[in-house]
Amino acid sequence: MTYTAEISRTNPSCFVFMIDQSASMIDPIGGRGLQHKHEVVADAVNRLLMELSIKCAKEEGVRDYFHVAVIGYGGSTAGPALGGDLHDQDLVSIGLLADKPLRVEHRTKKVPDGAGGLVDETVSFPVWLEPLGNGATPMCKALNRSKDILAAWISRYPRSFPPIVLNLTDGEANDGDPVQAATELRQLGTDDGAVLLFNLHVSGAGGASVAFPDSDAGLPDAYARTLFEMSSPLPPHMRDYAAQQGYSVSGGTRGFVYNSDIISLVNFLDIGTRAVALR
Repeated sequence: MTYTAEISRTNPSCFVFMIDQSASMIDPIGGRGLQHKHEVVADAVNRLLMELSIKCAKEEGVRDYFHVAVIGYGGSTAGPALGGDLHDQDLVSIGLLADKPLRVEHRTKKVPDGAGGLVDETVSFPVWLEPLGNGATPMCKALNRSKDILAAWISRYPRSFPPIVLNLTDGEANDGDPVQAATELRQLGTDDGAVLLFNLHVSGAGGASVAFPDSDAGLPDAYARTLFEMSSPLPPHMRDYAAQQGYSVSGGTRGFVYNSDIISLVNFLDIGTRAVALR
């Protein structure tokens, strides 16, 4: 269980993003402001998918170092959440993903002007995931859907770096016990280790964020403790990276953030997808 397998085209790795698309995700993030949880989450995931595509880009094109699933769950269903030509696909290669965004937007960002100031620059921003919010929170269905996808993937790539599942949610599962479903998911694994399940609670009320704890002792309620119990310990290389970013970590640190703001969300995705070197 070393989490050290090199990632290559013959032995790729896999990311599954579980996106809470329940009605409460339409609320403002942090309980205030103009940015809503479903919009912030979609924007962060789209940005990460773009960065993964760039990371895999070589002269001849985007190499398939990763396979990606985006599972949305809301109302009474859990299923593929990518848009456009990929709308019905459970799992796609990073090369196909890079080639088929739903659309490409043009956005403005601040960049250094070379003289100590900042100027606006227009950049292309591909969009695969639309922000949605509807109904209840069928988290168990999403966990079971992810388990089925990964069981088939692992049978094809048994020696690969283990799949990573990132669950982004603001609510409590209302379709059963997510701990049991999470345990069954985490029992899957490759020769290099068990499937990693990381959980991020997106804040609707503001307050202090709890990031990468090693116990549930300081968590505020039973729901937070449930998410902590569902979460995998961070492998050593991710734990080291979290420490470099200023987080307090230990051997028991788990991939879990509670009451996340925008900065915590971005850091969570960065640390949660930090894998070994490609070749």
